[in-house]
Amino acid sequence: MCGIIGIFNNENSANLATLGLFAEQHRGQESCGMAVTDGTAFRLRKKMGLVKDVFTPEKIANLPGHIAVGHVRYPTCGSSDTYNSQPHVVETLAGPSYSLASNGDIVNYKEIRVDLEKKGVWFSSYNDGELILKYIVYAIERENVSVIDAIKSLMRNVKGAFSTVLATKNSMYLFRDPYGLRPMTYGQMSDGTVLVGSETIALDILRPDWQKEVKPAEIIEVTIKNGKSIMEIISNNPNEFRSGETNKHCIFELIYFSRPDSFNFGQNVYKVREKIGAILANADTNINPDCVIPVPDSANFIASGYAKQKNIPYEMGLIRNHYVGRTFIKPEQTIRDESVNQKFNVLPNFFPGKEVVLVDDSIVRGTTLRKLVKLVKNAGASKVHLRIGSPLVKFPCYYGLDTPTKEELIANNMSLEEIKEYTGADTLKFMQIDELKKSVQDPEKYCYACFDGNYPIEIDS
Repeated sequence: MCGIIGIFNNENSANLATLGLFAEQHRGQESCGMAVTDGTAFRLRKKMGLVKDVFTPEKIANLPGHIAVGHVRYPTCGSSDTYNSQPHVVETLAGPSYSLASNGDIVNYKEIRVDLEKKGVWFSSYNDGELILKYIVYAIERENVSVIDAIKSLMRNVKGAFSTVLATKNSMYLFRDPYGLRPMTYGQMSDGTVLVGSETIALDILRPDWQKEVKPAEIIEVTIKNGKSIMEIISNNPNEFRSGETNKHCIFELIYFSRPDSFNFGQNVYKVREKIGAILANADTNINPDCVIPVPDSANFIASGYAKQKNIPYEMGLIRNHYVGRTFIKPEQTIRDESVNQKFNVLPNFFPGKEVVLVDDSIVRGTTLRKLVKLVKNAGASKVHLRIGSPLVKFPCYYGLDTPTKEELIANNMSLEEIKEYTGADTLKFMQIDELKKSVQDPEKYCYACFDGNYPIEIDS
């Protein structure tokens, strides 16, 4: 999972892009980058680390220009290094320059890369963003097609999730995969600046006059005429580029990944989470807890919905250190385990004698919750009822989540009773898929592959 940002027609584009990336830091904390152009060439800075450390005021001052493309990364394709960080830049011999940032994974990556390499295209990374950029540039420069036609060719032949911003020295293109798997929003400020980001919160911080979702398979060309930003929207029929008949938004975005103050896929994220909590509460008829405790922060609103439905106290019994990154998206298990120890602490003298409902958004590997249940019980809780706001994660995601093999998923190694014993919980309940579908509008327009194995896009073997 990653976050993208694009700023067009603003001389302070690097500053604005930095603000947008900071708002999306939750989508990737391994590396970040930005490419900025003043109409002559792209200046590129990308580095391992957080936005606030990589893009200091001194570094931003060295990135002048009116167009910026930025990215925060959490690795799913390619190793954890600067080569695989985004954005990617291509400078051609003929003069045109291109920069691109994308969120998502390409499922036929190997097939497309081999084909391009046979045609003489050279790669410096194993990152999906570089593949997308070089596919487009090859079509433009070698096959002599327009940028729009190159993107359409990409949509026909390159399969997977991609919410993408592409910039040239004087224009910008926004486009999204035909299934709309990952969120993408664009908008415009009162001074004419065009903005694009993965989530609405990346634009909110810049206060646009309006913002809209980039539709699946839609292409938006942004240019400048007489100093003003001009947007041309190419509204393609997504069914021309996909085998299914409906969108397939990632349901995990609403359960976990997106910030609760985002408005993604036409949904208030926090309201979906509250509804999930209420559904969990309705299924609980035989326990009498003293309070509901969320695993902060992604489960806060799920726990709030549960507490409201049950009319029992909602308490922040676990305190999170916000200077430690998101545990789930750490690239190695040993780092995840260490982060749990640093990340959470209990309220002193709060738990003794209390029977609590501990709510989390999901169980993927199970190691985090095992430590948290132990932490709460060691603090004096008499009982811990574990409630999970998603179904059992049984299948790997190939569209941008870090669950590459079935062997990593606890649901494929243990029964429900064994998971309960492993975590140390007194009782354990998961959301059911049919119940989860009640938490969103148009549930048929979501991807549930990590729960049921029904992949909307065929996976490249």
